[in-house]
Amino acid sequence: MAILQRPIIVGISGASGAVLARRTVDELLRREIPTIAVCSNGGKLVWQDELGVSFNETLAEWREHPQFTTYSINDLRAPVASGTFATSGMVVVPCSMNSVASIAHGLSNNLLLRAADVCLKENRRLVLVPRETPLHSIHLENMLTLSRIGATILPPEPAFYLHPQGIDDIVRFVVGRVLVAMGVADELPIDLQYVAKTD
Repeated sequence: MAILQRPIIVGISGASGAVLARRTVDELLRREIPTIAVCSNGGKLVWQDELGVSFNETLAEWREHPQFTTYSINDLRAPVASGTFATSGMVVVPCSMNSVASIAHGLSNNLLLRAADVCLKENRRLVLVPRETPLHSIHLENMLTLSRIGATILPPEPAFYLHPQGIDDIVRFVVGRVLVAMGVADELPIDLQYVAKTD
């Protein structure tokens, strides 16, 4: 009897960086990985502003894939709100400082925050892609708290040594790092790896 692959939750907060969320979900579905999306109200507004398309239009595309599921941000009765629902973990991409602070302090008044809290309490992977700069001490302390309890903090830093030609190259690199951190890929594609130059 085949073992069904556990889904990965993609939380989408209201931080800038909607393209990172879109590419993450697209890549998970391309790999036939069960994917559950939870988007905040702020995330939907940013989606429209940054991608020029409504989040609902994108949802309609994703829903055509049999491995895709979504739940409302206020649906605290959704399966992902319970630790008894098995998942492979969660990535919050992009992750606002409000979400970072809430997760760090165990506040879970919406489904995105509750799902992240479940991942921490069940010792499942939790990857946060924080979007803010500069960072003040409270931001840093909250991320340190999360790192100490097992979350992976993965800022969307460009790999300048790969000489990116545009935003798409940067997005592809960051999403590649997310997939590795989530255990979806063993390593980055060879063209996204640093290769030491020899004399």
